[in-house]
Amino acid sequence: MDKDSIITPEHSQYDDGNGEFSLRPLRLNEFIGQSHIKDKLSIFVESAIKRSDALDHILFSGPPGLGKTTLAQIIANELGSNIKATSAPIIERPGDLASLLTTLNEKDVLFIDEIHRLRTVVEEILYSAMEDFFVDVKVGEGVSAKSFRVPLPKFTLIGATTRSGLLSTPLYERFGIVERLEFYNENDLAYIAKRTGEILNIEIFNDAASSIAKRSRGTPRIVNRLVRRVFDFATVENVTEIDGSFADISLTKLGVDENGFEALDKQYLTVIIKHYGGGPVGVDTLSVSLSEEVETIEDVIEPYLIQKGFIKRTNKGRVATRKAYNYMNITKKNDDFFEPNLFDKEF
Repeated sequence: MDKDSIITPEHSQYDDGNGEFSLRPLRLNEFIGQSHIKDKLSIFVESAIKRSDALDHILFSGPPGLGKTTLAQIIANELGSNIKATSAPIIERPGDLASLLTTLNEKDVLFIDEIHRLRTVVEEILYSAMEDFFVDVKVGEGVSAKSFRVPLPKFTLIGATTRSGLLSTPLYERFGIVERLEFYNENDLAYIAKRTGEILNIEIFNDAASSIAKRSRGTPRIVNRLVRRVFDFATVENVTEIDGSFADISLTKLGVDENGFEALDKQYLTVIIKHYGGGPVGVDTLSVSLSEEVETIEDVIEPYLIQKGFIKRTNKGRVATRKAYNYMNITKKNDDFFEPNLFDKEF
């Protein structure tokens, strides 16, 4: 993500600014799911508008693909404000953040993705900016260096994170609104699949939408990805309507099973069960065995497997459950391993 990118509220739902279709909704009433968050956000936004004041700072947490970025853009649209979007890893120096902050206008939204990855020296710049709306800018080096206090307009910082536990306490406590996004149910995902089909100008029947939803791991981003891939198959085969049979065949060709598991998920379960006897096994060991980053395992692979009861995180490592053994069609010899309270303590 370009740290200087600006998204304005005038962007069309069907144009992402580059001539490509955008599947993101623009308004809260168009956003599917997360009702427990939407209802509160609508009140907070309306209150800020009535007070002619900036909305309080917001922290969105939860697994990838659930709509944190989309909600940030929607909030800016609802407020009638511009949004400047960036990602924490590309903000390398305090000056990078200071330059972003000093270009904001009154009531603008600054969105920082992966905010838990801010460097400490950069994060400290945010404290005064969020609380008192000023930033200290240092000019020069050594004994001749001078510091200038630059006032900032009242703005709204929206942070997104997959790991809220990694945020420092001083930063976390400066967010007035903290919300966690949860995995979606299949009904909402099926609705999103049909809506995406309408945007792509192809009809998706209810049974096809349900089939896609079941394989989408509770995640709208995956729904949209699978719909696009099924749409590719339909385009090549000159199919104008997608039914359940066509969706199932296409998704099977893509290597996505009825649980939404793909090759990497199956490899992950295979490593735990066949290589390490079902666990417990540490995430660093899994990282080496799978040749994947620890962050990919913790943020992308594991959340859905845990939510569906295939694995458990324990104080001794990852453990495969009976459900995982059944899925892999492997019998666990010592059934006492599955004693429900044996590995209940999580870290």
